Amino acid sequence: VHLPSPPSSWNHTRACPRGIMAMRGKIASLLAKAGAVRGMATDGAGPLRKVAVLGAAGGIGQPLGLLMKMSPSVGELALYDIAGTPGVAADISHVNSPALARGYAGEEQLGDALKGADVVIIPAGVPRKPGMTRDDLFAINAGIVKTLVSACAKHCPEALLNIISNPVNSTVPIAAQVLKAHGVYDPKRLFGVTTLDVVRAKTFYAEKAGLDVNTVDVPVVGGHAGTTILPLFSQATPKASLDKDTIEALTKRTQDGGTEVVQAKAGKGSATLSMAYAGALFADACLRGLNGANDVVECTFVESDVTELPFFSSRVRLGPSGAEEIFGLGALSDYEQEGLKAMIPELGSSIEKGVQFAKEN
Repeated sequence: VHLPSPPSSWNHTRACPRGIMAMRGKIASLLAKAGAVRGMATDGAGPLRKVAVLGAAGGIGQPLGLLMKMSPSVGELALYDIAGTPGVAADISHVNSPALARGYAGEEQLGDALKGADVVIIPAGVPRKPGMTRDDLFAINAGIVKTLVSACAKHCPEALLNIISNPVNSTVPIAAQVLKAHGVYDPKRLFGVTTLDVVRAKTFYAEKAGLDVNTVDVPVVGGHAGTTILPLFSQATPKASLDKDTIEALTKRTQDGGTEVVQAKAGKGSATLSMAYAGALFADACLRGLNGANDVVECTFVESDVTELPFFSSRVRLGPSGAEEIFGLGALSDYEQEGLKAMIPELGSSIEKGVQFAKEN
């Protein structure tokens, strides 16, 4: 999908000291150029929105909250966690951008954090550690997601839900079942955030091909764990002549990107900063879609009929009602067709695992 370049209005900020204006402009410009299709909004076109981050005191939640505070589309930023969020909110609130940041801590304040939210981002849960797979996180994170989505169903049933908590292949189906149980499920408003896979694929492809990463687009389809992550390098733009071994190595590195970071941090964390960046890109795309921007297209894990599986990640056009159009996979190389076939059993099993958890708990 070829979309227009980011608007020139990106670098325009009002009533800021010259140094701060330059810094914010540079950050915004980088985000714009590196966005999954286009970067974060620049002019705040449309009404200011309320965004809630659940898990805002964590390793992903804190930088994600900061990035959302910088979005000109956000008027109110609700930062929620079981503890620690008053301090996080106080810190972020000092950033001289329009959004009003408030901290909410503990179950008794969850409802207030969610009321009136247009977009809810959920990075809550335990992070990966060396030797852990995303499925190892399931027992803990599944319950956390179920509780938080139940609160969303009660307090902001029309919000767009951005699920980051892993394993996304299972937590999104859990969220769907919870929303169905509350009678408020709208498949157009539930998203698994797979943007980090796109960010990684773009970065690795650009490095290997010697391209300006700001010009690169690579769709990534399937799921959000291991071999269920399928970057479609045959559809990458600009086109680069890479041999079969290089494509396979790039695919493997994209699939193992999370493990690469976990191992590099040697037990002291997972992919928090890059995930916060990717989460902010996708949340901002949702905001732009809500506000009527044209041609907002992102890869995301949604209820889908693109394959025989009930959920699948592919390109999705975002708009005022959420997911307004789900695109097919397009022409695949033989290698990609093999990868698609191979992922189906694992992804299907992960989806079913989430469905059964929600039904039994």
